[in-house]
Amino acid sequence: MTNLFDMVPVGFFNCLASGGNHRIYADCLQIIYEQYDREITYRIARDRIRDALAAYLLENHIDFLEPEGTPNNEKNYNDLANGIIRKFCSQEIGWLEEDNDDATYKKQIILTEQGVLLAEFLQRLIKPEREEFSSYIFNIYNILQNKEQWSQDPYVDGLKNVYRNAQLLSKSLKRLATFIKKIIERMVKEETLESLTENLLEYCDGSFIREYARLTKQQNIHIYRSFMKNRLDEILNDPELGELLFMGCALEEEMEEPDAREYVVDMIQTTRRFLSEDYDRIMNDIKHKINIYLQIAIGRARFLRNREVDMRGNVEQTLRYIVNEMDTIGWKDEIPHEMQGLFTLSNHEFLDTGSVRYPRKPQTIKKQTMVELEEMTEEDIEKARAAHEKEAYDPYAKEKMKEYLQNRMHGKKVLSCEDLPFRSKRDLLCVLSAIAYSEENGYCVQLLDGYLETDQMLLRSFEIMEDKK
Repeated sequence: MTNLFDMVPVGFFNCLASGGNHRIYADCLQIIYEQYDREITYRIARDRIRDALAAYLLENHIDFLEPEGTPNNEKNYNDLANGIIRKFCSQEIGWLEEDNDDATYKKQIILTEQGVLLAEFLQRLIKPEREEFSSYIFNIYNILQNKEQWSQDPYVDGLKNVYRNAQLLSKSLKRLATFIKKIIERMVKEETLESLTENLLEYCDGSFIREYARLTKQQNIHIYRSFMKNRLDEILNDPELGELLFMGCALEEEMEEPDAREYVVDMIQTTRRFLSEDYDRIMNDIKHKINIYLQIAIGRARFLRNREVDMRGNVEQTLRYIVNEMDTIGWKDEIPHEMQGLFTLSNHEFLDTGSVRYPRKPQTIKKQTMVELEEMTEEDIEKARAAHEKEAYDPYAKEKMKEYLQNRMHGKKVLSCEDLPFRSKRDLLCVLSAIAYSEENGYCVQLLDGYLETDQMLLRSFEIMEDKK
């Protein structure tokens, strides 16, 4: 087995190792790589590379190669850039090569093959490329269907291309499953319904969920699977075509004929097994994780709508105590009718004494103090009452969500998600709150296969119905 460090220079990764300048060297490699965007080869004039690096060093006030105490007006950024080029061209690093142009005799900088791969790898780490999963299925189907396209070289243009697309699809779907897990972990850390909604909107509007939907709907593999499996079986059982594949593999991969035969058979069987079995296992795992995500979202919304973990919970606990005292001594009847709506915590199921935090050390009064109390005017009282009413108003309360579902159902026994509006964030909050309170309001939610597509989001299909228990 070939070792990586037998293929690259001994100090190939030294500039990216932990140290004071690794960020600068990574930026410089990216700047050099960008200079080749509009060129037809990875060969460019040395002066151009030097000027680009000097501009970067000047703009960011980087002088890591200069002695300490050198005045700014004496720093030569061209010399700094030349030093970086020499370092990258050294045999220990090997990112660049220096050569002379045969026509102009000017020095040119060549980005080595390994340097190109490293620069592209860094770019993909910074900004991963979006992949269209269904394109791999189309490629496999089109290659197997159009035999005349690979009749000249069945191995390179046919089987190897099919195998490559199957492996790329497998790796892409595995990455998709991993990204969904990260979203679930981030979802658990949300603390407010608003931030939960923002995360849910980001999830629904994400590129990967749209691509996943295309795999399960428009470009479902079941449409093409039977043909692809039968075509692979025909290739495996065709002696004449098999000989061409064995010979092509031996020539292309530089193998002995027995090894080439085994390698070709393994490629066909691996591709067929992926299309028949592994693909379904990966997709089922993704579907399972999406279900977990939606269940966590609903559970988190229910928790956030019924219990606050901050000072608001303590205030609600205190008001509940006041309400109980009013019921005991008969003071509640003395509250004006328009203000009684502010004290409706008697039926709150999720408040407990744990919401109150008592001081660790009791405070002792050492001396008597006098405080002048300002008497509130009628205007001040009215402003305070209006402020309390505004603060106490909850558009997504349990009772309002029950009324919301009753109005939407209009006497129906089952309410489909397609009958609910999703035009704005408020609509989404209403639907989430209605689902979160569904059990308490006498409804049950049933998840369905498929997804609901709107202009801005993609949601798992569901139905809401009256709970008959």
